[in-house]
Amino acid sequence: MAAAGASGPSVGTEEDGGGGGPRMVYLFDRREKESELGERALQVAEHTDYAAFRASVCQTLGISPEEKFVITTTSRKEITCDNFDETVKDGVTLYLLQSVNQLLLTATKERIDFLPHYDTLVKSGMYEYYASEGQNPLPFALAELIDNSLSATSRNVGIRRIQIKLLFDETQGKPAVAVIDNGRGMTSKQLNNWAVYRLSKFTRQGDFESDHSGYVRPVPVPRSLNSDISYFGVGGKQAVFFVGQSARMISKPAESQDVHELVLSKEDFEKKEKNKEAIYSGYIRNRKVKTIKTLPLFYGSIVRFFLYGDHDGEVYATGGEVQIAMEPQALYDEVKTVPIAKLDRTVAEKTVRKYVEDEMARLPDRLSVTWPEGDELLPNEIRPAGTPIGALRIEILNKKGEAMQKLPGTSHGGSKKLLVELKVILHSSSGNKEIISHISQHGGKWPYWFKKMENIQKLGNYTLKLQVVLNESNADTYAGRPLPSKAIKFSVKEGKPEKFSFGLLDPPFRVGVPFNIPLEFQDEFGHTSQLITDIQPVLEASGLSLHYEEITKGPNCIIRGVTVKGPVNSCQGKNFNLKVILPGLKEDSQILKIRLLPGPPRHLKVKPDSEILVIENGTAFPFQVEVLDESDNITAQPKLIVHCKFSGAPNLPVYTVDCSSSGTSILTGSTIHVQNIKKDQTLKARIEIPSCKDVSPVEKTIKLLPSSHVARLQIFSVEGQKAIQIKHQDEVNWIAGDVMRNLIFQMYDEGEREINITSALAEKIKVNWTPEINKEHLLQGLLPDVQVPTSVKDMRYCQVSFQDDHVSLESAFTVRPLPDEAKHLKCELKGGKTVQMGQELQGEVVLIVTDQYGNQIPAFSPGCLSALSIAGVGLDNSNLKTTLQENTQSISVRGIKFIPGPPGNKDLCFTWREFSDFIRVQLISGPPAKLLLIDWPELKEPIPVINGRELQNPLTVQLCDQWDNPAPVPHVKINLIKANNLKLMPSNQQHKTDEKGRANLGVFIVVAPRGEHIMQVKAVYNKSTIEGPIIKLMILPDPEKPIRLNVKYDKDACFLAGGVFTDFMVSVISEDDSIIKNINPARISMKMWKLVSSMNRPPANAETFSCNKIKDNDKEDGCFYFRDKVIPNKVGTYCIQFGFMMDKTNVLSSEQVCLLSLYILINFTFFSYLVLAENSPGRDSTEYFIVFEPRLPSLSRTLEPYILPFMFYNDVKKQQQMAALTKEKDQLSKSIVMYRSLFDASKQLLDEIKCQVEEAKLKEAQLRNELKAHNIDIPVTQQIPHIEALLKRKMSEQEELKKKPRRSCTLPNYTKGSGDVLGKIAHLAQIEDDRAAMVISWHLASDMDCVVTLTTDAARRIYDETQGRQQVLPLDSIYKKTLPDWKRPLPHFRNGKLYFKPIGDPVFARDLLTFPDNIEHCETEHSTLDFSEDGDRIRSNGKFGGLQNKAPPMDKLRGMVFGAPVPKQCLILGEQIDLLQQYRSAVCKLGSVNEDLNGQLEYLHTPDMKKKKQELDEQEKSLKLIEQKLGMTPTRKCNDSLRHSTKVEMTDCPIPPKRMRRETTRQNR
Repeated sequence: MAAAGASGPSVGTEEDGGGGGPRMVYLFDRREKESELGERALQVAEHTDYAAFRASVCQTLGISPEEKFVITTTSRKEITCDNFDETVKDGVTLYLLQSVNQLLLTATKERIDFLPHYDTLVKSGMYEYYASEGQNPLPFALAELIDNSLSATSRNVGIRRIQIKLLFDETQGKPAVAVIDNGRGMTSKQLNNWAVYRLSKFTRQGDFESDHSGYVRPVPVPRSLNSDISYFGVGGKQAVFFVGQSARMISKPAESQDVHELVLSKEDFEKKEKNKEAIYSGYIRNRKVKTIKTLPLFYGSIVRFFLYGDHDGEVYATGGEVQIAMEPQALYDEVKTVPIAKLDRTVAEKTVRKYVEDEMARLPDRLSVTWPEGDELLPNEIRPAGTPIGALRIEILNKKGEAMQKLPGTSHGGSKKLLVELKVILHSSSGNKEIISHISQHGGKWPYWFKKMENIQKLGNYTLKLQVVLNESNADTYAGRPLPSKAIKFSVKEGKPEKFSFGLLDPPFRVGVPFNIPLEFQDEFGHTSQLITDIQPVLEASGLSLHYEEITKGPNCIIRGVTVKGPVNSCQGKNFNLKVILPGLKEDSQILKIRLLPGPPRHLKVKPDSEILVIENGTAFPFQVEVLDESDNITAQPKLIVHCKFSGAPNLPVYTVDCSSSGTSILTGSTIHVQNIKKDQTLKARIEIPSCKDVSPVEKTIKLLPSSHVARLQIFSVEGQKAIQIKHQDEVNWIAGDVMRNLIFQMYDEGEREINITSALAEKIKVNWTPEINKEHLLQGLLPDVQVPTSVKDMRYCQVSFQDDHVSLESAFTVRPLPDEAKHLKCELKGGKTVQMGQELQGEVVLIVTDQYGNQIPAFSPGCLSALSIAGVGLDNSNLKTTLQENTQSISVRGIKFIPGPPGNKDLCFTWREFSDFIRVQLISGPPAKLLLIDWPELKEPIPVINGRELQNPLTVQLCDQWDNPAPVPHVKINLIKANNLKLMPSNQQHKTDEKGRANLGVFIVVAPRGEHIMQVKAVYNKSTIEGPIIKLMILPDPEKPIRLNVKYDKDACFLAGGVFTDFMVSVISEDDSIIKNINPARISMKMWKLVSSMNRPPANAETFSCNKIKDNDKEDGCFYFRDKVIPNKVGTYCIQFGFMMDKTNVLSSEQVCLLSLYILINFTFFSYLVLAENSPGRDSTEYFIVFEPRLPSLSRTLEPYILPFMFYNDVKKQQQMAALTKEKDQLSKSIVMYRSLFDASKQLLDEIKCQVEEAKLKEAQLRNELKAHNIDIPVTQQIPHIEALLKRKMSEQEELKKKPRRSCTLPNYTKGSGDVLGKIAHLAQIEDDRAAMVISWHLASDMDCVVTLTTDAARRIYDETQGRQQVLPLDSIYKKTLPDWKRPLPHFRNGKLYFKPIGDPVFARDLLTFPDNIEHCETEHSTLDFSEDGDRIRSNGKFGGLQNKAPPMDKLRGMVFGAPVPKQCLILGEQIDLLQQYRSAVCKLGSVNEDLNGQLEYLHTPDMKKKKQELDEQEKSLKLIEQKLGMTPTRKCNDSLRHSTKVEMTDCPIPPKRMRRETTRQNR
């Protein structure tokens, strides 16, 4: 085997070779390429140092001492003064180099010794043990080699690469297995250590550390790359020589440029042994890295050429390749491409042909079979089973008769080896089955050989087949030709009887009961055979006597009537080896293992054997009975019951025992007890088996003696020298908590004799009052002390018991505790522990006197009440009553009452003589008597509220007693009383108080007429009414609630048809008759429709206008202007109505304005008949036009002229015909105009719908992109349900965020009477951070109640309304130029750069403020302060410190604190909800316009429209024919020419707007 690569690097073990004597070292001079190739031996004297060694080296090699060079080991470790002694040892190989990293210019060799380690003997069987486990050892061997590579690559940073190559190209050498890895490699020393047998990677030592230094064996992980197979240093070498005969180790350390090579081979070992050389020594070859390449040689025919470059005819550029088919093609079915330059042009064709013929003649042709050891197998031979076949010697012959082992191959490549496969096939009814299959290969020194086959034993027909196959693929054909083969058929039959076995026996086997033994005969291989000759069987069994009646012959051979006698020792039987011998057979004996059971019962044996037995009264006597068979074996059978009957006294027991299972048992029963026995008495016992009449009974005489066991137990209490007996179930009185001592006991037998207490008796004495008993005291007759209960109610039951195998005795007494001396006063509260304020305690307090354990003592007398005193905080002693209860010896106290005060726990102290005790009661509020408002402003002044708005705070009431303490009374009805004109929403509902006595009526929306209103909260408790506070509300008009629209226009204006309306000025009026400003102009619209007598509301097709943009000269703020709106062309009465979109469903409409549209009538004077003058110039049958052109200077625009066409004829009759045609022409022209108007209007409508579709798609795409920016994706299908679900979820999340409690300002805001009032400062801003809100609110505490207005007039009005009590701040009074810039940077920033590093993280307080509304006005206010987050303030004048500059806690601000803004997530959700709603509308709009577009397209393709189109085409054709008859210019061209001329003449005529063209189209339709 060859193994290349680095197996696991390790440190070897080497005996110390230096320091103690002279050393021999070997030097290789590799400084230059011309240096000496061989080695130089140098003797190093004892105690030589490095300097002397270097001088010796220079002298030996002829080197100048001044020359610079280094001396290294083969592992490139430089020899220095420090490591000279430990490195330079006996036999070491050293290099002379120019530097440590210099390449080896020529190869070297290093002497090594690899004497096996001593573990060779200790653990040499380890691998054999593994191999003997029934496993295939080849995977173990490969695993050992792979394990070395795993260890070598364990510390690789990059890829760990391990390759296993199987090499079979014999031209490159013998077959080999190569294991290659990219590990760290091994130094020459580590390679030497690897070669040492039994030197594991963990015990290797040497002058260089291996890569397993500090190695920790990894935790076993299944299928990991961290295993340690060769833990004992054996596996690598054993694996190598298990697979092959030699090993070649090539390794290059990662940090070195040298390659180290070691070869171990069996051939080399044998050679050294033969030459008497050291076997375990050799050389490691050290060299530099190099590569060797060889070129193959091919024979074949040219298939084609591949030539390079251009060509001129048959002349080609140089170079190219040629494609060659390998010859002979029967052997090589392969095509190769090689450079043309590689062709051998000198070879002759005859030479190639001869090569092909020779190659073909070398192919295998036939097989030659010989039988060197005899046992030849003839065709169709019938052989007995097991007859040997062979051995076989096979030769493969070619056509020349030459023996061959492989297919012929070329000189440049490896040939394919030939194998011979042997198969033995068994033919059976179920099919053919291979029973033997071997493959033999030619070993070079030995031919194809198959060993002798002796295992063909099955009966049947066989075929022995020999087949030549290929080594690699096992194919039996090559190049389409079958390889040689040979088949021999034969049969196998059974042989003569050689052995026998036992058939199926009929157990059980019993002593003295005959049984049969069936026999079955087989030949040598187990095939069934028959007994023909006479045989006398011999039966043998150890310790038994056997005999039989006869033996039968033929197919069923049986030994009949076998009888066995002898001891079996147990009723379960005994196993015996019954040996049956049949003389004359090859295997003449067999062992029959039987279990022999005892035979039937024959007699009864009773122990003890004596006739007279002595026992004590009160004991049961045990008899040992045994049922025996005829061989005196204990036997058993079903229903084997043994009886024993006693006689000689009344009421004696009967003993029975069942011996059915064991045949023996103890015959016993209840005790033999004779009453009042005073002396010995004789009894008789008869023992028999009723079910076995053949078994004789046994009789015994019994002598009964009086019993000496314990019969009575007594307990005594010793007081001094006197012992008092405590009888069974006595009651003993004793002081509670005391200990009963000096208790003793005594025991007596039946003769009233006292029994001495022994250790055995003491073990059987138990007491129930303690688990631990002192055994020494029991031996002295002393019982444990009894602890008396501490409570007189607890009686202790004490029991002493004795129990043994004969008797169970007990003696018990009861201890009743008696009270001790008076020690405590105990108070007990009977009844409830709560007392209402102003009421007496419902229950009573009972006082008793107790001892130290709480037992009551009768200590009270009628005169002892005066010694009782009661004390407590707030106690009212006026109604206290004390009573002596003589029957219970207790004092009862009633009438406990407290002075009104704060509710809570109250402690009462009761004192009697020197004793005292405490009790605690809970003082609760009195019955409800008042209703108070919670978190509500003072009710001295009316609370301002805007009509239709919510109250500032929720209305919450609290039930209180008459002392204003909260009364927690639930389920009390709360009613809100108000006037009818005061409406509250939600409507007034009945409320009830909760467990705390509170009722939250919620936040009401107030709707009432302007002025002052009152409402009152009342409660009904115990059918009486509790009056609540009266709440005054000042209802103010809502300046932001629109109630009507004010429309202004010139009512004297004249409205001419087709003209322009006068300007309309519309404003929205609020409840306080002021104009509402800041309204989106898109919410104001104007509708116009023609008045119909039956319609007061605007129709669905009413024309809608939007307002115009506000001009700079529009002075009135909040007004919207409708200018230059076109008056309809048709005369009539029109209604105009303005609307304000209050929300998505409600519209506030103005009064309808009815206007009369007039035409300007221009009268042309015509004659009744227009007659041309005679002799007028004209052409017959020619069309002429009369143009009527009005000239009105008063009009601002030019009117379109009227054109009257006519035909001029000279003939009257022709004129009449032409008149009829002209009339028909006019009708057709009118119809065509109507059709064209219809189609033009349809086309225009279709174009507008398409524009709407594109706009809707664009809007949908824009909103979709905005939603994607918010991480919201809308699916393509089922959009509306998905959007609805998203909206529902988002709204739910927003509501949950809004409902979460957050900081709010409880200071009531001032009601905004007009738009000039912004509100109180506390409500204008919000602050998110709690700490910042507290500090800023405290700093602005004096200004939080200030109302900010836009104008001084509004501030003056508030001042007058509140009679000067409300502070106000008008913003127009502030000189804004003096205010600092709101966006100025912090002081430590100048010109956008950091000027200095401040302490902490300062920010402007204004940066912490957020303004819900009126941001531009709120930024006007300004104040200067410096403060920290802890609330420390520095005033603008420099003052700091003191409580006045320290912010108080939040609860001290009494609600005057800036509220917290809505969470940012809530605002984000609001934006997402708005986008989703817009997107839903856009999707709906897109769907709607798509439906309109599809409907319009379907309408244009309806049969009706197609019919109209067809009618238009027909009418146009008819019109063209009539015009041709009339001799006229086609109508379309004529009209176009006239219009063209008209446009030239009337350039100032305006084009009607698009809306008017639509109206004209609708009217024409």
